[in-house]
Amino acid sequence: MADRPSRKRSWPIWARRGLLENIAIAIILLGVLMLVQPFSITLYGWSFVTVLFGVVMFIIVSKFPE
Repeated sequence: MADRPSRKRSWPIWARRGLLENIAIAIILLGVLMLVQPFSITLYGWSFVTVLFGVVMFIIVSKFPE
């Protein structure tokens, strides 16, 4: 059994935890910046949705393999 070829990984490189966690953190930070900026009420209105999306994405991505 030791001479069998190794199985190819089932997760693509772009779907690994490291990259997607960093993207989720960036989305959360973007939402916080939208929340505290004084220029646009539209950005303020969408800030909670942006932060929520980033948090949910982080929770899901944190279950992915490394």
